[in-house]
Amino acid sequence: MYRKTRRKPKGLKRFLAYLLNIPHIAIIITAVVFVVMVIIWSLLWVFIFRRESYSGAYFAGMLRVANVEFIPEYRQAESHEFVSMANKIQHVVSSVYKMSSVARLYREAVISDLSNNNKGGVLVHFWMVFIVPQLKSETMCEACIEAILRDSVYTSLKNRSSVGYLLGLPVDMDSILINGVQRSDYTSITADSQCVDKLYANLPGARVPLNVFSSWGGVNCHVKLTSVPGSLIRLTISSFLIEPTDCVNDALTVYDALLPMRGRILHRLCESVYNSFSIVSTSNVMLLSFRMTNGNKIFKGHFEAIAEEICMSHVETHLEPDVGSQIFSPFHPSLLPPVCSCIWKFGTSNSNLGVALQFQNYALKPKEMKGCDSGWWRVNEVIFCGMYVGHHTVFRIPNQNPEMEFRCSSQNSVQPFQASYSSYNISQPCPENHFLCTTGLCVEKSRLCDGLDDCQDESDEVFCSRPTMNCGGNSPPHPLFVCNGETDCSDGVDENNCTQETTCSAIRYQCKSGSCILKKNAKCDDVPDCQDHSDEVDCACGRPSPLKKVDSSMGFDRIVGGANSVEGEWPWQVSLHFSGSLYCGASILSSDWLISAAHCFSKERLSDPRYWSAHLGMLTQGSAKYVAEIQRIVVHEYYNSNTFDYDIALLQLKKAWPSSLSPLVQPVCLPPYSHTVTDSHRCVVTGWGYRSEDDKVLPSVLQKAEVSMMSQTECKKRYGPISPRMLCAGVPSGERDACRGDSGGPLSCQAPGGRRWFLIGIVSWGSGCGRPNLPGVYTRVNKFTSWIYSHIN
Repeated sequence: MYRKTRRKPKGLKRFLAYLLNIPHIAIIITAVVFVVMVIIWSLLWVFIFRRESYSGAYFAGMLRVANVEFIPEYRQAESHEFVSMANKIQHVVSSVYKMSSVARLYREAVISDLSNNNKGGVLVHFWMVFIVPQLKSETMCEACIEAILRDSVYTSLKNRSSVGYLLGLPVDMDSILINGVQRSDYTSITADSQCVDKLYANLPGARVPLNVFSSWGGVNCHVKLTSVPGSLIRLTISSFLIEPTDCVNDALTVYDALLPMRGRILHRLCESVYNSFSIVSTSNVMLLSFRMTNGNKIFKGHFEAIAEEICMSHVETHLEPDVGSQIFSPFHPSLLPPVCSCIWKFGTSNSNLGVALQFQNYALKPKEMKGCDSGWWRVNEVIFCGMYVGHHTVFRIPNQNPEMEFRCSSQNSVQPFQASYSSYNISQPCPENHFLCTTGLCVEKSRLCDGLDDCQDESDEVFCSRPTMNCGGNSPPHPLFVCNGETDCSDGVDENNCTQETTCSAIRYQCKSGSCILKKNAKCDDVPDCQDHSDEVDCACGRPSPLKKVDSSMGFDRIVGGANSVEGEWPWQVSLHFSGSLYCGASILSSDWLISAAHCFSKERLSDPRYWSAHLGMLTQGSAKYVAEIQRIVVHEYYNSNTFDYDIALLQLKKAWPSSLSPLVQPVCLPPYSHTVTDSHRCVVTGWGYRSEDDKVLPSVLQKAEVSMMSQTECKKRYGPISPRMLCAGVPSGERDACRGDSGGPLSCQAPGGRRWFLIGIVSWGSGCGRPNLPGVYTRVNKFTSWIYSHIN
């Protein structure tokens, strides 16, 4: 009997049986998955990642083609003449970059406009586009792109001229300017854009109306202005009604060019305009770039061609200035353009007389190593720099026939100036019984050391010996001690009749009715002092309600030398975050306004409110009761980044903090101009800044440090030229001080008796942190009370 056996499969059947073996199935599945993943990754790389790894880099540029006559047809982009010249220039520019180190990235050059130039020749505005791998984006810096074009011109310079030849095209090297721009700038102003208009002023002095309404809302619109050869453009803005958002949503930017080039910005408007003013270009072209969201937005104005101003005059002075004895900045009352000049030649009646110029909001200082940002002056071969200030100054020239030359030196348009002039006795600049201030003003000697800043720079108040009280004598007590809230005389005579009306001055409180009283610190002291009770209005401020009891005797032994605060102790303290990280401090003024330091927002990106957030009602970082977006930032118009003068800024919140957060969130009290801080006041600086100069880790809990106010005399001994808008506070050992990260935060002071806290200072600057005999320097808030109310009201 035979036993049957299964026959082995052959060929394909045998191979399938082998594959279907269980160990082999796992290997097959793994291989298939791997192949699929490779295919998917390849598709993603080709269609998504590879595409995203390249991005466009856009540049706007200008150059002047010399020795070429401008013809009217060049103003028409459709004309044969424009196309012919544009193609020639485009070919030259493309050749330069196709033979450069960025040849592989270069895509194209587009000639936007040809305009006549007051220096002769043709002014060319052009775009350039590069396609750049993101990993090499740093090679596309605008300075590098500009250098390529400049170097190409430089290699062909002849006879020490600034004109070089590129493929036969004469290019003025000094005229070359290239700026990086956004893609939106490029697409919004190219020839096929639906929102570009061109206007031409062909008659000098003839006004061309210019009105833009909200029907343009929601898009970027551009108006290109040109005028007759040899002229300048004066744009007059009659009104501009927009929502103030720091140029984020609604804005007008005026360019000294026909393309939106950052380096040629004349002026930016981010707020509504109700009073007419004018802007002057440096050539016969100007670009208006409107950005307006939907709504009732209106621009009304006009422009005109004006002649270049020949500003030179001979002036005869007299001992007493009359109505006509004034000099004005070029194009006055228009804003000063970036390029302008003027020469005045003065003459006096004899050699004993010099020339005195009294400026309204301007001062001249000897030029130092840095350049002049607000005007360059040459006075009899001595160079001075101009600067804008908030008070009058007098500039004296001890020469019978001086010559003054002025040149504009600002990057943008700036405020005009004017000055009245007269002769003065060189040997006796001020009348008898008068004191000569360092600001050039003359004040009566009887007003020295009276507590009033008559000189506007405290030169009549510093280095004064401490006044005596004169208690019970024939003379009244010194004004510094009268009605300052403290009984300095044993019989209290210095605090008598403090609510009686008196003549107004900077050291006396002014009621809303306009009358003044002797009492300096009348504001919000819970006692109605003014007859109209206006001193006790708007006093919901400066009264914290800590959730834990605060030990006032707590030592501040470890902000520098600070101690931890408790919740609700400083409800006006704000932590300002830039791009998500702590950067500065601020204080609450009202439900939608904060106050901080101008230097926190001094750089271009730092001035954009979209990167900022305000953390309110916070004790520990990350535990804010309310986080607010910033709508706009108002930096003081006279802020000086070199000296930190006028170091103050206001921030408006997009949405007010809810009143239900009180008392953990509440405003600090604003001091009136007359507010006085005495030695018995308690002053505390707060913030989340570093606790030492070399510290690397920020504290998480809000720090506080008690400091003492320092006299201006002592402050000037430490630092030298401290402005009257600054104050010093600290301790001699330096163990308690503000530091990096505290900038913009509050220095709060409280009168004896546990009354309200007032914002006396804003953390501004100092020499290091916590150094002996080098106190912190703060912005003196009561000098800015009027400025603050002019914005937040």
